[in-house]
Amino acid sequence: MIKYLGSKRRLVPVLGAITEVSGARRALDLFTGTTRVAQEMKRRGAHVTSVDTARYSEVFAQCYVALDGATADSGAIEEALRDLAARPGYDGYFTETFGVQSRYVQPHNGRRIDAMRDAIESEYRGTWLYPVLLTSLIEAADRVDSTTGLQMAYVKQWADRSYRDIELRVPALVAGAGAAVRGDACAVAATLGSFDVAYLDPPYNQHRYFTNYHVWETLVAWDAPEHYGVACKRIDARDTSTKSVFNDRRAMPRALLGLVRDIDAELVVVSYNNESWVKIDELEEACRSRGGAVATLAFDSKRYIGAQIGIHNPAGEKVGRVSHLRNVEYVVCAGDQGIVDRISDHGDELWRMPAPSAS
Repeated sequence: MIKYLGSKRRLVPVLGAITEVSGARRALDLFTGTTRVAQEMKRRGAHVTSVDTARYSEVFAQCYVALDGATADSGAIEEALRDLAARPGYDGYFTETFGVQSRYVQPHNGRRIDAMRDAIESEYRGTWLYPVLLTSLIEAADRVDSTTGLQMAYVKQWADRSYRDIELRVPALVAGAGAAVRGDACAVAATLGSFDVAYLDPPYNQHRYFTNYHVWETLVAWDAPEHYGVACKRIDARDTSTKSVFNDRRAMPRALLGLVRDIDAELVVVSYNNESWVKIDELEEACRSRGGAVATLAFDSKRYIGAQIGIHNPAGEKVGRVSHLRNVEYVVCAGDQGIVDRISDHGDELWRMPAPSAS
């Protein structure tokens, strides 16, 4: 999977086990991001509905969640990837914008991305292969990018991995059924139906995923947008329609607590941390308002990569110090007393389970 701020890679075994312990057959991942958690829920036997506002997230969900990996034609995928890999590269919007005007990928890879993305759009759009090929391309581009994981900036000197030639790989598809929904969680939650378990992992602060991963947004939209700033962010990043209530300090608590109270699920699971805008006791109180039992698992965790690197000025000089390197990750569970008790009893054991590989 791609490098991603807010990725729940370390929590995936915990959340997967919670799904299994609860006996869930219908699961909802309401802020699915890269779909890591949704994929694990699907592996545990649940039919998963993945929801997010991001274009790239919808593509991942169509590939990893909605598509049944057990019945997908692997030979057709391999043949299509060979076809794309053979396309000669050329200078296009992606190369000029993200390889010359900014430095996310080196131009030799930008040219190949331009050629392969054009071919996906013209020859595969409307087919079941479309999201699979787009997923492969995004993941391939991520492996040769020159960032620390966020696309608000790129590193001063080309990252070592950026010199490698881009390589398409077959995505690790997951057996089973699911659904992909692109939409705002607050707007669509009431339309999705009922679930055995609903997992909520909302944004924690003012930083927007739309701008943090604007390169992937453009790679999926393939609309050659006007851009601004040294990071070449999409011009629509300035549009209020691309801003989320979950990035508004005043509005976010009401939106989150309202979702927790109103989501139609037997078990609600919310991951959060001690650096967010909503205090843990407020979140627990919202969970209690649903009725039933509430248990909170707390895990010590390493902070995101930017916090570990520190603060630098545009010249690349370190100008600030790191305040702390670790935080506390919470998993709040609200539902039937018996299920919540079993989750609580196994919390420490679940956290010691190995995290899934980064592939």
